[in-house]
Amino acid sequence: MDHNTQHQHDHSAHNGSSVGYASPQEALQAPPEEFVYVAALHTNSGVDEPDFLAVVDVNPESERYGEIIHRLMMPGMNDELHHFGWQVCSSACHSNLKREHLLVPGINSTNIHVVNVSDPRRPELARVISGDEIKRKTGLSAPHTVHCMPGEIVVMSMLGDANGDAPGGFAVLDAKDFSVLGRWDEGGSSADFNYDFWYQPRKNAMISSEWAAPNVFKRGFNLDDVVAGRYGHSIHFWDLADKRITQTIDLGAEGLIPLEVRWQHSPDSETGFVGAALSSAMFNWRRDNGGWTTDKVIQVDPVEVDGWPFPVPGLITDLVLSMDDKYLYFSNWLHGDLRQYDVSDPANPKLTGQLWLGGVIGHPADSPRSLNGGPQMLQLSMDGRRLYVTNSLYSTWDNQFYPGMKSWMMKIDCDPNGGMTLDPNFFVDFGTARSHEIHLPGGDCTTEIFP
Repeated sequence: MDHNTQHQHDHSAHNGSSVGYASPQEALQAPPEEFVYVAALHTNSGVDEPDFLAVVDVNPESERYGEIIHRLMMPGMNDELHHFGWQVCSSACHSNLKREHLLVPGINSTNIHVVNVSDPRRPELARVISGDEIKRKTGLSAPHTVHCMPGEIVVMSMLGDANGDAPGGFAVLDAKDFSVLGRWDEGGSSADFNYDFWYQPRKNAMISSEWAAPNVFKRGFNLDDVVAGRYGHSIHFWDLADKRITQTIDLGAEGLIPLEVRWQHSPDSETGFVGAALSSAMFNWRRDNGGWTTDKVIQVDPVEVDGWPFPVPGLITDLVLSMDDKYLYFSNWLHGDLRQYDVSDPANPKLTGQLWLGGVIGHPADSPRSLNGGPQMLQLSMDGRRLYVTNSLYSTWDNQFYPGMKSWMMKIDCDPNGGMTLDPNFFVDFGTARSHEIHLPGGDCTTEIFP
């Protein structure tokens, strides 16, 4: 039985479980979320407080709609909570585990916080895996993307070695007891840098992207570092079973700093999108004659702004693909606009919606309010009707590009026929903290991968 047939055979026995959904079609039928989890941080904000995981009420019928209803404070300081994820999800359809733990890493501290959500509105800290233990057992630091994988493991992209230099790699934890098992890429990574990743079980494939070494990005953005080759411009395709890179595509000057990667949700898909932040370009990857190829399908042109030493790029910093694979959303953190594209034909995206939410190139007349910062992290409801947006990128970059940033979270209503409107009744003021990644309590468009 070949690899693809085996996955289809295994999948046929999936009739729903406590960990996720059998298919994207089933996920589309999920009930509306009533609250969401948001990573909130004080790191490098000038406020001497720990970071926390916020629970935000998103139920329009609730008296506390748009409010933070619970804060789980981290036990240490300067973690810089960034991206986080579940210990088990839809790809582990045969697991006996329950979806009741979030793994919330600190990208600066390398501490990994194991959060129990048995009471989903009041998550509690179960344990902390120290950054020292992670570095000692993996030789890696700066955890970023968290994905559960089949076999009851959790894999995390690690952006640096134990000293914060390149290259990084991937750490793996046991999803049952959270023991540190070592490196997922046991032979080491041949990629220059690491950042985000996504995998497609039926295709025995994984893709990873590149940012920079922690010791580079932690000090703030400097264009000289780009010129010196200290930032990435390639994406890597992996053999999922063999845990090795099979092909690297250098995106060149048009693909500087490729960050978030989003494979289509269809488990049979061989295509997806990667956003190059600095070049402000969106690429579509696809299978081609047994290998992989990319095409630039969207370009956001830079804009001259007084006081800037170079034309201001859009800076595509996050993107999300709807569960039915019809709409692609991405944020231009510096320009300040949020875009919706119909990607029914992935090679030919069509702009169907655009909103202005802050930014540095001015506030058009249709900007809903005077906002500090720009749209950054995105999360979409399973049915594709509600898009949540926060504005913090990374603390030192926030301080550099938006001094004195006031952080917020907003909600966008998405028309299934195309178009977006701002919900005027929803606005979360994070006060002294800064808001980053958002996740829904039962899985969402950036956590669920289907076997």
